[in-house]
Amino acid sequence: MTTQKQQTFDQKVPMPRPKNSGSINHVDSPFLSEERDEEMTRSALAAFRVKEEEIERRKNAVREKVEAHLGRVEEETKRLAEIREELEALTDPTRKEVAIIRKRIDLINRDLKPMGLSCQKKEKEYKEAIEAFNEKNREKGQLIGKLVELVTESEKLRLKKLEELSKSINSLC
Repeated sequence: MTTQKQQTFDQKVPMPRPKNSGSINHVDSPFLSEERDEEMTRSALAAFRVKEEEIERRKNAVREKVEAHLGRVEEETKRLAEIREELEALTDPTRKEVAIIRKRIDLINRDLKPMGLSCQKKEKEYKEAIEAFNEKNREKGQLIGKLVELVTESEKLRLKKLEELSKSINSLC
């Protein structure tokens, strides 16, 4: 199978004919044979040059295609980078604010923990102090009650004694 390019190429380049190495024609002289060899060499060189030029043209065409493709790839890469930057810009401000707030919350939590423990300890101490205060108040109330009772009893006894003394004085007089 030959392609259209190969057919065109074959038509442009004359193919050298092989030299008849068999019998020498009487008409062919050594001078003609040299000319024929030179012509074949020239045609072979021309065919080689044509092939080289075709290879160079194809190589340049492939290079241009690759460069064009690389250019498109670079443009797409730039567009993707721009899109990525835009996406990061959309989420970045809130992310920074959230991170700052989270750090502050963590710091406050660290401060709150010992404060909470201290508060619980002081609440416990306060309750114990209130209980002790209430206990002392009850004891004081009992003692005051007892004191009032003793004072009342003592007054009664003194009044009684005074009455007795008064009676005894009255009886003497």
